[in-house]
Amino acid sequence: KGMDSMNKSTAWLSAVVLLSATAGAETMETRGIGPAPAGSPSNGMSMDRVLQRHGEPDERVAPVGDPPITRWVYPDYTVYFEHELVLTSVGNR
Repeated sequence: KGMDSMNKSTAWLSAVVLLSATAGAETMETRGIGPAPAGSPSNGMSMDRVLQRHGEPDERVAPVGDPPITRWVYPDYTVYFEHELVLTSVGNR
C-alpha cells in the first residue's frame, strides 16, 4: 500500500465524514469534528504504537469498507485507521 492509497483513503474518509454529518444533521445531533489536538496520533502510526502512547480508546468501532477503515474514539479526538496504520486523527467537538 503506497502513499497514493493513503491519499485516496484520506480523501474518501473526508467525503464520508462530511456526507454523514450533513445527512444526519436534521435527524440527530452529531458529534462535530475539528482539527486534531496537539499530540494526537499522526498519519502512518501503527495501532500498537497508538495503544502504547495513548492507551485504550473509549470505543473501538469495527472496520468497514474496502480497504477496511477502523475508528477508535478517545475523549478529545477520534483516530481513523486503514488496515493497521493511522490515516488521520480529528478533534471531537
